[in-house]
Amino acid sequence: MDGTETSDLAPVEATEIFDLALMDGTATCDTALTDTETSSDTAPTDVGADDTTEGIADTDCMPTQSVTDAPSVDVLEEKTVSNPNEVPASVSPIHQWLTCRESAEVRPPIAIRRLAQAHPGQVVTTLLCCAPACDRAAAILWRTIASSATTAHKVLPTLLGVMEDWPLHSVSTSNGDHTDVFALAATLALWLMVQEPQCQDALLVHAPRLLLALLCQVSMSTEQMPQEVSTFWRGVQEQHGLPTQPNSFVVQTIQALLWRLQWDQELVSVECKRGWDALLSADTHHYAVGLLAREMRRVLVPSYGPLARHLLGLLSREGPRWELPALAFLVEVLDYLDVSTCHDSVLRILARHLQSQCPERRRLALRGLLVLSVDPSMAKGICSLSEHLLELLCDGDGELVTMTLSLFRNVLQDEEDRDAFSSTAPRLAEALRPVFDNDNSHVQLLSIRLFREVMELLAEEGTEPWEMQVRQSLVPLFFRWQDENQRVAEAAREALLWAASFLHRKDLEQLLKTEQPFRFCDCLMEKDVSGRGEHLQQALPYLQSPQEPLREAAVRFMALAAMSEDDCPSTSSMRAAFMATYSRAMRTPPAPLRRPMSLQQPPTTAQGPLLSAAAAPADAGPN
Repeated sequence: MDGTETSDLAPVEATEIFDLALMDGTATCDTALTDTETSSDTAPTDVGADDTTEGIADTDCMPTQSVTDAPSVDVLEEKTVSNPNEVPASVSPIHQWLTCRESAEVRPPIAIRRLAQAHPGQVVTTLLCCAPACDRAAAILWRTIASSATTAHKVLPTLLGVMEDWPLHSVSTSNGDHTDVFALAATLALWLMVQEPQCQDALLVHAPRLLLALLCQVSMSTEQMPQEVSTFWRGVQEQHGLPTQPNSFVVQTIQALLWRLQWDQELVSVECKRGWDALLSADTHHYAVGLLAREMRRVLVPSYGPLARHLLGLLSREGPRWELPALAFLVEVLDYLDVSTCHDSVLRILARHLQSQCPERRRLALRGLLVLSVDPSMAKGICSLSEHLLELLCDGDGELVTMTLSLFRNVLQDEEDRDAFSSTAPRLAEALRPVFDNDNSHVQLLSIRLFREVMELLAEEGTEPWEMQVRQSLVPLFFRWQDENQRVAEAAREALLWAASFLHRKDLEQLLKTEQPFRFCDCLMEKDVSGRGEHLQQALPYLQSPQEPLREAAVRFMALAAMSEDDCPSTSSMRAAFMATYSRAMRTPPAPLRRPMSLQQPPTTAQGPLLSAAAAPADAGPN
């Protein structure tokens, strides 16, 4: 290739994905292998062995040989290596021998496969150390290794260990020194191996962790690019004509991996949803990770349980890496996790992110808790987070508040969970009243329904302790009964019916059943003399509501206060406040109607976005 940048991530044909620019025109990696190991052998039982820290020689100190001094490949292939510390002394000469050969007919040295099967960790780290940018000779060796299913099974765990350790992976050399290898160098080696069809079975075994490691590399190469990584990648890009940005290359590697595993349906589905483009943006990367995790369910479901445990291990470490993408993936696979074995760790991780200053982490933590809330065994643990959950009810993000309300409802609806919930219920009931007036109509609906359910639970303990809570909810619920959203209005009326029954107010119950809102208002103010001042204070903000029916109801309260002969200080001061607020409201044009929930989210009713016909029914007022 001519070094032209290839950063476009649009879907390409298989031949384009694997048309690699790794040769300089003087050699080829596609030379046929005559060795019998090219068949797909059964994976050995030690495929999980991790030899990444076993000794390798300090290749920087090895003497350089001339072309005439280079050893014969036949001699190298006949040599057996039993001592792991001798592996670098065998691998480096093979790499050097290939480097010295200019002929395109050069035969790949099968000795590298024998070495890799016997000492996979040492072979991988030696190759990464002596040719991190993967020159022509190293490319031949990586593809030769991948051409044997058995050898590929052996080396992939070591490559994974390097890929997961961003940006540098440290290995110990045979003389005690430490060498750092770039994680991107291992990804480049994987990219080469994926070209060989014989390694498909080995890739399938390790696919879940390979996919996760690559996704996290995309994230970190998008947000955290140390200068040394940029310098390393610039050299690789110029040598091979790869994308200028490493995150684009890693995405192409993910695409190549899916194609090799014949997961074309998932590859195309993610493209149709613009997931590949979203992976490259720091703002949308976590969304794309979740999308990919969902799309891969068809082929990876059996691996999602072990993968969820692996993610818990990563996120439990001190100074965890890849937090946001790892958390996004974990949320998608939590329902495959046996929480009985990791109850405390998963709650600890979600609780930490629930308190994060990052909105996306809080949102993901809430989604995870929602998944867990269907399991009765998690109720007590979720209730232990109530302090943080109650704080989220005041958040300006409607989606966060919606998920928090749904989480409380899930815990409350299970009879077995109610005992764990009882200590949280009183504080929740008090925190819910301000949420009735949230700008999001779906939040209003959920909060009203949840309030009624919580109060029903508390009422089972007796009426007297909770009478004040119910009385204080009457005015906010009355105004929501006048809401232009019919579902909100009906939920408020049902909650008021329950409250009137709880308070033994047959008069209010009758007015609710016959839908006489103004008579309800009159009755409330006339008979609850001691609470007039508080009722007026609660009604005051509605004078400036964007909804006309709510403003009219507020004026009704003001008129009743004006006609009242109650001269107590609280009522008199509230009457004066009403007059001042009303005067300002008359001088200020009403605020535009807020965008209802039916336009913010998929419609839930057939009546249309604004249900003005469902506002408070015409009422002639008191007889």
